[in-house]
Amino acid sequence: MASSNKKVLDGFINVAQRLGGQIHLRSLRDAFASIMPFMILAGFITLINSVILDPSGFMSHVVSSESLAHWQSIGISISNGTLGVITLLVTIAVSYHLCLNRNYTNFIAPILVSFSSIIVVTPFVADMVPTGAKKAVEIANIIPVSYTGAAGLFVGIIVGLLATDVFIKLSKNKRMQINISGNIPPAVIRSFNVLIPIMLVVVIFGILSFVVQTFANMDVNTLISTIITKPLSYVTTSLPGFLLITSIANLFFGLGIHQAVISGPLLDPFLLQNMQENMLAYAHHQAIPHIINMAFKDTFAVMGGSGNTISLLIAIFIFGRRKDYKDISKLSAAPSIFNISEPIIFGLPIVFNPMLIIPFVIAPIFSLTTAYYATAAGWINHVVVQTPWTTPPILSGFLATGGDWRAAALQVVIIVITIFIYLPFLRLDERVAFASEKENKVEQEN
Repeated sequence: MASSNKKVLDGFINVAQRLGGQIHLRSLRDAFASIMPFMILAGFITLINSVILDPSGFMSHVVSSESLAHWQSIGISISNGTLGVITLLVTIAVSYHLCLNRNYTNFIAPILVSFSSIIVVTPFVADMVPTGAKKAVEIANIIPVSYTGAAGLFVGIIVGLLATDVFIKLSKNKRMQINISGNIPPAVIRSFNVLIPIMLVVVIFGILSFVVQTFANMDVNTLISTIITKPLSYVTTSLPGFLLITSIANLFFGLGIHQAVISGPLLDPFLLQNMQENMLAYAHHQAIPHIINMAFKDTFAVMGGSGNTISLLIAIFIFGRRKDYKDISKLSAAPSIFNISEPIIFGLPIVFNPMLIIPFVIAPIFSLTTAYYATAAGWINHVVVQTPWTTPPILSGFLATGGDWRAAALQVVIIVITIFIYLPFLRLDERVAFASEKENKVEQEN
């Protein structure tokens, strides 16, 4: 029986490792890590513009509304250069990291090809309602922000991966290379070597865009959104799907495989898209469309790190009976304040410890479900600001919800309750540890 269980466990671990090592998923995970600073900047700018610089807000008693609106233009331009072009940034980042993972050294060529290809499949037309008019007018020769912003995120991912892969494959074919000699700058030589692959890839995407437009009567963005993005988003960012993927990721973290390996590729694209749409709606004083998003996960499921381990640390400090556990917890406390849980996960350890893996999985399920229904009921504001994942608990709840103190209070309540979720399992783990020590001592004496 033990051998059978070990085989099953090894099989799960092998699947998780292969999933995490899959080159496209790994490139996607790394790409989102690269663009996160832009998301965080956009989040803070949105918070400043919508709270501090709001012409009808509390600052209007100190500064004129006209001046506040004037200063808001700085934030608007920054938002345009971050949220407004997030699809383009993702396309570039995906292409770059795929080149790295494929050990392709001429980064600039596939990045430029990917950028060109995403523009090729993007329609240069938009329907707009002029001031005072009732009907929309079609305006040509403009790129709608709806395609370069959050709505086009999945298109950027697909184009970045496909364009880069096709380009790399073509560029390695010697028949596609144009070799020139003489006293010519190296950059020019490299450019001519990939001239044909560049042209072919861009033409392929141009033909693809034409075919989709002709036979499906829609652009590539709309097609991908209809058949891929919306169905997958419904599965991954619905509460059941979100909890399932998060729980599986935490379970594998308990088996020594970092949760980002699982949740990163499967959740991050959709969570980030929801986050961007929330920030845009918040900035324009519109109804917030999503409860579940990237900052929602960071705010309520990563307090003290994965598994809400700040609650475990507090449980050990208050109720713990083992000195070695308290010593490890003291070393883990400072990182935990900034949501870094590896010291406690691998030091206590939680890894390969059934007694602690169980609450490690259960605690985030409780906290996410509680926060979800609290948001749905209107007890706390929606999460609308992408804060750094290292933002300490309580402060993160306040900032992520646009300054709602109730979200910070909810975090405190969740931490207190999850302390008691961890506590019975901590007691069992301590008993097992004491029994193991006693058994080892008897064996040494004999």
